[in-house]
Amino acid sequence: MKTEAAEAGERPPVSEETHAGSEDGPTSETLEDSADSEGPAETEDSVDAVDAVDSEDSADAEESEGSEGSAGSEGSEERGGPEEPDISGDDDPSATAVFRIPGLTPKPEDTPDIPDISGEEPDASIVDTSVLGSSVTDSSVVDSSVVDLPGVIDTEPLTKPEPEPEPEPDEGDDSDEAETTAEVRLPARRLAESPATGQEADEEAGLQAVQDVTQDVRVPAPVPRPHVPWTERLARSATAWLPPLLTIEGLIMYVLALRVAPGPLRGVDLTRIDGLGLISALPVTSFVAILLMITAFFVTIAQNTDRKFLLLFQLAVITFALHGAAALIEDTPRFHTAYVHAGFVEFINRTGTSSPILDARFAWPGFFALVAFVTKAAGVTDLTLILRWTPLLSNLLYLLPFVLILRQVVATTRARWFAALLFILVQWIGQDYFSPQGFTYAIYLAFVAIVLRWFGRVEVRDGAMPSKGRVRRLLARLDGLTPGELARSTGVYDRSIMLIVLIVLFGTATASHQITPFMMLGTLTGLILLRRSSLSWALPFFLGLIVLAWISYQTVTFWSGHIDELFGGLGKILENLQRNTGDRIEGSDSRHALVLMARLGICAVILLLAAIGLLRRLLRGVGDRAALLLLCVPVLALALQSYGGEIGLRIYLFALPGACILAAYAFFPNLPTGTAEAPDETVPIRRRVIRLDPLLTRRISLLLAAGCAMALSLSFLVARYGNEQFERVSNDEVQAMHYVYGHDKPSGRVLFLVPIIGPEVTPTIPWGERDFDKIEYQQVLVDKNPEQLSSVIDKFRVSPPNTYLVASRGQAAYLQLNHGFPTDWAQRFRTALDASPELKRVFNSKDAAVYTLKTYPKNAEVPQPRPLTGFGDRGSPMTPIGLGALGVTWIALFVYELQRLRDPGRVSKARRRILFVAVPAFLLAVAVIVERFIVIGFNQLQ
Repeated sequence: MKTEAAEAGERPPVSEETHAGSEDGPTSETLEDSADSEGPAETEDSVDAVDAVDSEDSADAEESEGSEGSAGSEGSEERGGPEEPDISGDDDPSATAVFRIPGLTPKPEDTPDIPDISGEEPDASIVDTSVLGSSVTDSSVVDSSVVDLPGVIDTEPLTKPEPEPEPEPDEGDDSDEAETTAEVRLPARRLAESPATGQEADEEAGLQAVQDVTQDVRVPAPVPRPHVPWTERLARSATAWLPPLLTIEGLIMYVLALRVAPGPLRGVDLTRIDGLGLISALPVTSFVAILLMITAFFVTIAQNTDRKFLLLFQLAVITFALHGAAALIEDTPRFHTAYVHAGFVEFINRTGTSSPILDARFAWPGFFALVAFVTKAAGVTDLTLILRWTPLLSNLLYLLPFVLILRQVVATTRARWFAALLFILVQWIGQDYFSPQGFTYAIYLAFVAIVLRWFGRVEVRDGAMPSKGRVRRLLARLDGLTPGELARSTGVYDRSIMLIVLIVLFGTATASHQITPFMMLGTLTGLILLRRSSLSWALPFFLGLIVLAWISYQTVTFWSGHIDELFGGLGKILENLQRNTGDRIEGSDSRHALVLMARLGICAVILLLAAIGLLRRLLRGVGDRAALLLLCVPVLALALQSYGGEIGLRIYLFALPGACILAAYAFFPNLPTGTAEAPDETVPIRRRVIRLDPLLTRRISLLLAAGCAMALSLSFLVARYGNEQFERVSNDEVQAMHYVYGHDKPSGRVLFLVPIIGPEVTPTIPWGERDFDKIEYQQVLVDKNPEQLSSVIDKFRVSPPNTYLVASRGQAAYLQLNHGFPTDWAQRFRTALDASPELKRVFNSKDAAVYTLKTYPKNAEVPQPRPLTGFGDRGSPMTPIGLGALGVTWIALFVYELQRLRDPGRVSKARRRILFVAVPAFLLAVAVIVERFIVIGFNQLQ
């Protein structure tokens, strides 16, 4: 007996989801590829076989229906009575049928018929014997079933005699041949009468006789489920519980290894840190824990299923282990510049304003003002805990928008999550501390994610190849590549909201940092130029005018006195590159040179992998324009300025998203074809003779990726914490600076040690945490000979009272590792200071000491703090006109972009009128900005 689904020839549904970059789905080359695809494709022979079986079953069903229908009609004519009801094709839940199924209780002798009134049409006479269907049993129904149709057929049996019952099996026997039968009552088919005529129609109008159809079906007994030991069941489900268990085990092992008291294979002794940094003091168990977490991650992605929450948890744990190591070990925040940023927040909270006269960073006070507002509202006065955990929190925050970016690329599950892991492992440069650049980097990633997610655009060239021109044919080939990005359609309301969010994010970054808005603007412009964004050119002009207006009107105090610093680096690419690479290696000792080489090595490896990944995707006919753009746009900043010798680090930081995406393709370059629950891979283009086993290639790729990740994780510890000897801040150094803060009334001066007097030397002490407007920080030259104190004494003599020299462990380590000072220089220098007859020590601890002159001249006075007022009016004659032009331009361009979101297909008259207003206003606003640079800069020179 066939089921209804089988008679209809239905097949299980096939997933319609394919990768967004291909319109026609996988080609014949895709099906033939066996080197990179992972799921077995359905062959033509198997499809034909299924069609043949379906057609044969359908034919048998039709023949059975025809024979039963004819027999029923003949029996009715022989009786000479009224037509008996026929079998309806619909189920009546109130009617029941009796089925004998092996293995259950025997059938009762007398089974009463249960009549029912059917609402079906009286002419329904379809014979359907598929009563059980596929929901009763998976075993096929045999043809020897006994079907009793009372009142319809009473002359001949419809089925063969029942076979002789076989002997019952012995007790406890699990044989599949058991023939014990029982009754199961199921809904029977309704029996509807044929239309009656004459008096019979008057008597039985509107009623329909329903009788029980007793059907004895002899089917094989259900096979009992074999008993599976719990150990085997546990082993079968290992893919579900093993990855989280390994992850949690590695996390616990790592925390214990770093937090317990130092001992064999455990604990961290900070005094053991040498030129290699923190890795020289970490116990072996910490490395084992990190490798265990990474192994658990690869066990998860080896399943090729998108287990989002588990993978995010594993990435968060790995981030905690790598970027939170210093916070676990050290009791005070690391990195000296974080303390001066906390001082900026303290100054804004105390005075309610920012002063670019004190520091150029106050010209971009957005980050400091935001933190000051939040901490003051929350009643937080001590930022120590925030400074300590900011690196970890920043990297966790970076991970969220980067994962959203990865959701917009056409890649396999393994490629996406491996790119996220690479992003964690190669982010060693340490710009994630409590700083504006760390804050605005998260804004940059969110900006890119929104543009790709809500304003993404994908266009595939389907026209003919140009007949002439090599460049045109090359561009046509590039346009014909399968897009490596997804384009998701969203509503106008959603895109309007996200457009406002984009502008707010850009404005926040512009008010907080100098470089980040230019990176955001360059990325947006490139996406529009490469046709990977649906936004118009109005938005780049809108955002670009925000940057120019902020520099012209809000940072006058900075750029009016630093024109050469602002534009002096334009075009000096080689010089800027030298200042960011070679200059940082010269003068280092042998062990610390390994740290710097490890940093350059990680950079070289990730760029090499990105190049390989890009090539492998191109060989498969995929064009990853967005990822390549994210990699290349930050490099253009080399032509701007050296940024205090750190522009190379910032370029590396902003290029990481694109580099990690392409580097993941070096191991997993294929495209997805399945759903998230059952993913598969395909290769759009394949021209290769050698074809390897896909299972083997997948295992090799996973092993290579896992080995690369483990090597990068160990290299990360060297590159990130290699400067821990002087980047680490001890509690003694903090207390030494607190002594100075307690004696800076009405002002004070702090002398810090430098080997060379220069304008861009950052103190290696926790400076500026308090009273930033009262204390001046000045350089004092020291010699490799620690007994040579002449420069120190001379500096004290020309300085007013309340001048203090801070001799600390961090400064001595910096001089030793980067400038070749002797290893015992710190101890000998402090001994010489103690022996000097002109100096006295006012604070002393293990890692820091504070000195000042014993006596000052009688008429010496402590000067008042520096004034916080500006230099008067810094405007120009055209400034009011420029402000009005700025407002008109921003309003016009914003309305234009909103109108375009509503109707992107054509240019309406309203949009043309808006452009007639926006273009002249934009030109006027830019002209006023140029006029301000000329007028104010010329007045400054005079």
